[in-house]
Amino acid sequence: MQDFESLKRSIDSTKDLESVVRTMKTLAAVSIRQYEQAVDSLADFSETVELGLKMVLWESQPVSSLQELQADGATGIIIFGSDQGMCGQFNEQIGTYAWEHFSNKASEKKQLSWMVVGSRLLGKLLDAGAHVDFDFSLPGSATGIAPLVIDILARIDQWRSEKRLGRIYISYNQRISASTYKPHALQLLPIDDGRFFRYQKRNWPSRTLPTFTMDRSILLSRLIRQYLFVSLFRACAESLAGENASRIASMQAAERNIKERLVNLQSEYNQQRQTSITEELLDVVTGFEALKDL
Repeated sequence: MQDFESLKRSIDSTKDLESVVRTMKTLAAVSIRQYEQAVDSLADFSETVELGLKMVLWESQPVSSLQELQADGATGIIIFGSDQGMCGQFNEQIGTYAWEHFSNKASEKKQLSWMVVGSRLLGKLLDAGAHVDFDFSLPGSATGIAPLVIDILARIDQWRSEKRLGRIYISYNQRISASTYKPHALQLLPIDDGRFFRYQKRNWPSRTLPTFTMDRSILLSRLIRQYLFVSLFRACAESLAGENASRIASMQAAERNIKERLVNLQSEYNQQRQTSITEELLDVVTGFEALKDL
């Protein structure tokens, strides 16, 4: 059992820790909002890219010779984790999910190459035996996502050439609510031509049909490049939002534990204080009785 002064110090330090946890929870909630806004800001740009694809593919045949539409070769996985701790099982869940999801494909198991975004996830994948070709650090705010995505896109070109990759997937934790998320995976390359060539069957949204003057294949390739940018940007922003959702859940659990700890410490403190007061009163009474008998 702690003595009286030790209990007072424990209570003070626990209250300080409670304040830190509350602050971290608030910062995580604010961070989620900025990453949500980053995803929302993509909506208009994504729609513009899709309309551009619809324009290029209007009355045209699929351009199957594009490198972005080829699927022969090994498989690469771009996985998003975290750089910072105190986010619960965030990295463990996405790492386990991706490793099991892609390694279950027996024909591809020995051909998997990894690109990792997040230093805390890197070590876990290396320990699991993954072959990591590139790793990146995450930005500290939403403004740093675009430069990171541009760097990843440049590395993808090098990656595909060196490893002869045919398929590339993105795997990340997708936020569901304020404090929950789930692992998610999607195919980045090859481009699903059915996704884009279906635009040919849709009506154009205005009364005036668009036109273009540059080479159709070049324009299509550049629009697909923008599609890749949007996909990676969204994955990074949603992963960062999921990370902070996990951090909020962890901080809520820590807050409950701290409150329970404070209740126990305060109860023990009050008990010892009462015992101390009782002992002092007994000493006074005993001393009074002894003096009275003199």
